[in-house]
Formats: sequence, C-alpha cells, structure tokens
Amino acid sequence: MNKSKKKVSMPELAPELRIQNFKEVCTGYTQEMAVEEASRCLDCKNPKCVQGCPVNVKIADFIRAIREGDLQEAYDLIQETNAFPSVCGRVCPQESQCEAKCVLGIKGEPVAIGRLERFVGDWFLEQGKAQEERKESNGIKVAVIGSGPVGLGCASDLSKLGYEVTIFEVLHAAGGVLTYGIPSFRLPKEIVKREIEALKQNGVQFSFNTLIGRTITIEQLWEQGYQAIFIGSGAGLPKFMNIKGENCNGVFSANEILTRVNLMKAVDQRYDTPIADFKKVMVVGGGNVAMDAARVMRRMGAEVHIVYRRSIEEMPARWEEIEHAKEEGIVFDLLRNPVEIIPDENYRVSKVVLEIMKLGEPDEKGRRSPMPSSELITEDFDCAIIAVGTTPNPLIRQTTDGLETTAWGGIIVNEETMETSIPHIYAGGDAVSGAATVISALGAGKKAAKAIHESLQK
Repeated sequence: MNKSKKKVSMPELAPELRIQNFKEVCTGYTQEMAVEEASRCLDCKNPKCVQGCPVNVKIADFIRAIREGDLQEAYDLIQETNAFPSVCGRVCPQESQCEAKCVLGIKGEPVAIGRLERFVGDWFLEQGKAQEERKESNGIKVAVIGSGPVGLGCASDLSKLGYEVTIFEVLHAAGGVLTYGIPSFRLPKEIVKREIEALKQNGVQFSFNTLIGRTITIEQLWEQGYQAIFIGSGAGLPKFMNIKGENCNGVFSANEILTRVNLMKAVDQRYDTPIADFKKVMVVGGGNVAMDAARVMRRMGAEVHIVYRRSIEEMPARWEEIEHAKEEGIVFDLLRNPVEIIPDENYRVSKVVLEIMKLGEPDEKGRRSPMPSSELITEDFDCAIIAVGTTPNPLIRQTTDGLETTAWGGIIVNEETMETSIPHIYAGGDAVSGAATVISALGAGKKAAKAIHESLQK
C-alpha cells in the first residue's frame, strides 16, 4: 500500500511551452503511476466517494481492479454507470464531488479518482476495442435533441437497448460543449470524436444543421414516427451585464470566443473565422468558462486579465484551472466589477471603468457577497469577454405548446423520470438545471433513458 498523503503528480507541459499551442496540458498517468496512486486507496467497506459521484460509479471497485492490473475489469466497472470516462476524468470537478468524500482528504490529499478514471478510459480507447454491442433493433424510434453530454449519454443507453436513436444537432459537429466549449488543452477533440464514433458504430444516427423549432418542430418529429423525444439542448444563450458600452466592437460572450476557436478553428489562418489581434483582454467572471476563455486568449498572444468581483476563495472554477491560469501569466484583478465600457472614436473597446468591491456576508452558497464601494478606477483594454453565465435558448419552449418552464427558462421535469409536462417528452442537463457539470448531465441522460425504456415497454 502507498501511504503517501499526497497524490501521484500528473505530468504537465511547462507553462512557457503550453501558452504557445493548444496541446493538452496534463499528459496523463502511466500504468505504473496509476497503480501507485490506486495503492493509496484504503478500499473502504462503505466508500463515501461513491456518494459524491452523480452517477454512482463503483469507484473503490475500479480502483481495486487497477491495483490488480485488470484494466478491462476497471473499464467495465466504470461503464456500468458512466459511458465516457476519458471525458469525465478530464473535465469533472472531482474535488467537489467524489474526491471531496474521500477519507484520505481529512489529513492529506484524496485519492486522484479523476486521474485514475481518465487513465482507464484512455487505455480502453488506445486498445481500439469495440464498445458493448447493442441488442437487436426493436424498431422503436427515439429523437434526442442536442448532442452535448446529456444527449450523448441518453442516446448511448437507449442504443444499447435496441432503440433507433437519432440525435438532432443545430451545429455541423457533434459533442455540444465538449466540442465547442472546452478547449483542446483541457479536452482533446480526438477524445470526443472517438467517443462519438463509438456511438455511430452502435447505430446512433446524427442529423446536423438541424434547429428544432425552425428546421423541424416537435410536432413534426411525432409525425415522422418518433415515439419518445428527449430534449438536451443545453443552456447556450449567454448572459451579459447590461452596462453602458457593452454593445461596442470588441465585446464578446465567452461562448462566441470558445466556439470560434474550438469548433471554427479561429487559430488557423486557413479558416475564415478570425479573432482580431487583441493586445489586452478583460475576461469577466470566475467560473471554468472564464478560465477557458482567458487561457485561450493567452494562447492567442494577448495580455489577459480576469476581472472578478469576489476574492479568489469564492471563485467557482476548479482550483486546478485557476492554478494553470496563474502559471500561464494570466492576471487576476480581484474585487473589481465593470460598470462601463468606453469605446474609442471607431466604437471599439478602449477603456473599462471598474468599481472596487468589498466582501460582505456569505450568500446562500456560502460565498461572501460582493458589496460596491463607489470607488472607481479606469483601465485600458481593447477586448472584453463576458463569462457571467448562460440560460436555455427559448426557441423550443416558444414553439412547443404545453411545455412548462421556470421563470428563467429551464424546462420543468419530474425529477424521478425526467418527463416534462408533455407525455413522452423528456428533458435533462443544462436545459433543465442551468449550467452544470458534464457528469451530472450524463446522470440525467441515463435516468431519462431508463424512464423512456420503461415507458415504451409497457
């Protein structure tokens, strides 16, 4: 047993090298490293880490399999509840989920569950083995709207049960936020492509460039013979701050920046999706999306400042991403809040007026609330990227009679079955909960697939 109080370090690219490209920063464990880290696990009889996982992966069991050298068994154990370990091992906030429950974390660092899950998933992909074979087709058609994590998870489970699943995607590539949102230096696109290819081999069909509510309506899907519909359209409508000057040139949502770079290849001069050669960029926000946008623009050659109205302790971003951003030379302007963007004579971003903030009492999430001080400073910037949250696109609810939603636009569902107010229409992921984690989206898709199966087999 490895009695170290610290995790086995993950090899990483040096900061001075990685800011020059989009290669993955964390290069992964070798098998020797994985076995060494797995040997730290206490093999608890009642592993609390499982309680912290939104899909209840058999964590202690798959770690034991790694320790014993049976990687196929480790993969099979993860696959029982998580179809995409290579993805989740990279992007899920294990530190606030499974690893937060690990008893080793009381007096040291918890077992590196995410790193071990990634190792197992990558090992399987490298073997080039086929995924679990689907059952013989039952001839029942199910439509899935959106090819993000929740849609892929739902489609994966249904296809294995023999359903004829078609995923309708508004963009020209599958993967949702995995493809257009998370940069390659955190999640290589080849990983996503291989997971999607496995779904195609398992019979899942994709209809790209299809906007549900415009290209085709929910009603028309029924007419085409679909017997159940799952809505996993995400929450891709960005929020803005509604401050003076926010509509001038050089102001972007983080979604637009990340989509241009990740999906439309803005870093490649051969593609007609350029991003201007900005010198000094302000990114507003403290979540993972803000970190992603900031680190992307750093790789595009800009001086980047993250402007956040609280202290670094209140930042919702993963601590690993914050540390990587610091290492890459990104400046953190904390306790600052933009109140005005000042354009130049060509109506391009020139300066930003920031209000100094102070921390008040904790809010309902335990984070101390930012309080204005009325003290203002002005800083030079030529680009402003807003990463303060997203909401669901209203198109589906506007074109589907009887679909009940919350005041902020989230689809209302039965939490046990994920069924909406319309029979045989289900929903999950960000379209229901607002922006959340990849693993929670997969959990919602799995729950919906189970309910769809039970309903259609009655």
